Amino acid sequence: MTTVTAPAPASAARRANKSGTPRRLPKLRTVCLAGGAYLIGLFFLLPYIEMVVTAVRPGSELHDRNLLPSHPTLASFLNIWSTGLGSSLATSLEIAGGATVLVLLVAIPAAYYTARRNFRGKWIFLLLVLITQMFQPTAMIVGIYQQFVQFNMIDSIWSLILVNAGFNMAFAVWILNAYFSAIPKEIEEAAIVDGCSRIGAMFRVIMPLAAPGIVTALIFTFIAAWNEFIVALTLTTQSGPRTLTVKISNFVGEYNVDWQHLFAGSVIATIPVIILFALIEGKVASGLTAGAVK
Repeated sequence: MTTVTAPAPASAARRANKSGTPRRLPKLRTVCLAGGAYLIGLFFLLPYIEMVVTAVRPGSELHDRNLLPSHPTLASFLNIWSTGLGSSLATSLEIAGGATVLVLLVAIPAAYYTARRNFRGKWIFLLLVLITQMFQPTAMIVGIYQQFVQFNMIDSIWSLILVNAGFNMAFAVWILNAYFSAIPKEIEEAAIVDGCSRIGAMFRVIMPLAAPGIVTALIFTFIAAWNEFIVALTLTTQSGPRTLTVKISNFVGEYNVDWQHLFAGSVIATIPVIILFALIEGKVASGLTAGAVK
């Protein structure tokens, strides 16, 4: 006689993993932590959601109490380019990109040297570098303006690149110094034994291993230069190049505010940073956690 075995229920099969053991449901503590994390994330996303909603809200519904507009429109995103936003967008990209490249060109050799060499006054030098991070451009704006007036560099993109690079150099040097110090010297010495020069070992061996730290310095420098407002407002005039942050502030008048264009410009301003961060998010996370686990 042939025995027929009834097939296992589909729900039980779905609960079983590849090893054949039943899959356990998440614990209540895990569910609560995940739910809390999502609520916190939503809380921080609310201003951005409101920014997008206001940007697509027509002027006739601007003061309505509805959470969502009844007749959403993209007119603000289309009309804003006639105000010269595209030129300001290109200027901000040029300044942020130039400042980031300049910071990396100076910070990488400085951090590498301080991480690999013990010289007299090393910690004093690093402390002085850290102290410069404590000064804000707002507190020094008068002196900065006078200096660039003397050099005839008002309304110059290079002046904004130099200022943004200077105020972000300390962070880059410190984070790269910590990252280079965490890389064993034996790796570099083995490369030198194999025929690499000191500079060759740095570029071929050390820098690829320090890529997460370099990317972290890159993204933070770019974001800081991209969002800078006070120095850009002070060192440029109406006839000169205007950064995106300064251009967006022009939609706030003395007696009225162009809310649709203001929020549409703000949405456009966040897109390059979101794209850049999404492309290198993995390396930024590993760069920030470097050295946390030994």
